[in-house]
Amino acid sequence: NIVWLSRPENIQIQFVLEGHCDARGTDEYNLALADKRAQITRQYLVAAGINPHRISTVSFGEEKPFYEENTEKSWALNRRVHFSLVQDQK
Repeated sequence: NIVWLSRPENIQIQFVLEGHCDARGTDEYNLALADKRAQITRQYLVAAGINPHRISTVSFGEEKPFYEENTEKSWALNRRVHFSLVQDQK
């Protein structure tokens, strides 16, 4: 993602980091955890040279799971950060 976002033709693209987590824990805890996940990803991207003004974050907590099953594999796949493009100013 960093390589793609750093290409000259993509440096104006703005995007949102969407934090997600699994269904275990309270709603408040999960929203905070997903936010932390998105913020840490943002810090990593900024440290790698991505302009912080291009990046927004949002926490979805457990609201948008990939998988509904209550298994370790499903929980692991639901703990994630999605990159969503917002604007492409070509």
